[in-house]
Amino acid sequence: MEIIEHFFSFISNYFSNLAYYEKISFAGIIGATFLFIILERIFPYNKGQEFLREGFFDDLVLYTIAQNYILSIIIFGYIINFIDNSTGLSRLKLFASIPIWIQLIFFTLTHDIYIYFMHRFQHSNKWLWRIHEAHHSPKKVDWLSGSRSHALEILINQTVEFAPIILLGSSPEVVAYKGLISAVWGMYIHSNINVKTGWLQKIINGPEMHRWHHSTGKGRNRNFATKLAIWDWLFGTAYLPETKPDEYGLKTFFPKNYFRQTLFAFRSFGKKRS
Repeated sequence: MEIIEHFFSFISNYFSNLAYYEKISFAGIIGATFLFIILERIFPYNKGQEFLREGFFDDLVLYTIAQNYILSIIIFGYIINFIDNSTGLSRLKLFASIPIWIQLIFFTLTHDIYIYFMHRFQHSNKWLWRIHEAHHSPKKVDWLSGSRSHALEILINQTVEFAPIILLGSSPEVVAYKGLISAVWGMYIHSNINVKTGWLQKIINGPEMHRWHHSTGKGRNRNFATKLAIWDWLFGTAYLPETKPDEYGLKTFFPKNYFRQTLFAFRSFGKKRS
């Protein structure tokens, strides 16, 4: 009981020290988490899927909390800070006068295009696939499984996502709100929710298409889009049959422990596992 009290005290103190826009982002992510958990119980895509499924602890505690915390320090405190100190770009404040909502649309669209092509390249390049296969390893896809991504993949993609925002002189609010959008959308497209969006699936991505991307069948090398499905339809990589995937995950061996999963990306290409 005392441990629980200390935990909630820590969360309360942490939340009270945040700026208002950070509080909005934090509250939005927590609220969305509970919403997706509830919707998965009420409208499941795959019925009978366990909440505490295999890998739940690693995905929540190690990937979502510990890894993201450490990588945020590296990305913002060292990488982006080094680039900014070396170039002085943020001091030009090129985007400072642009309304925040316009900046959010701009950075969301440009990053979404990058992610589509980067994601597609990861599936065709053997080196990049090594740091992406962890994301495809969960055998049960839900609101949390999308957080399972190798540290190097996060390091690359989030640096590309947030460096332009800071270097172009955007306000801190843009970083917080863009992070909120990415986190919530990531939970949504992986969620075990039976969503039927009709013609909107031609534009806005969701679990209807993205869960096929995590299947072991034909859809795995299709549906690379994250937020806007329009990229898949436009570039011929869309896949949306009437049926549902029979199986998720990898057909090849993949370790179950977070630390082994991280190190597994650096194995020899000549070594085969049965």
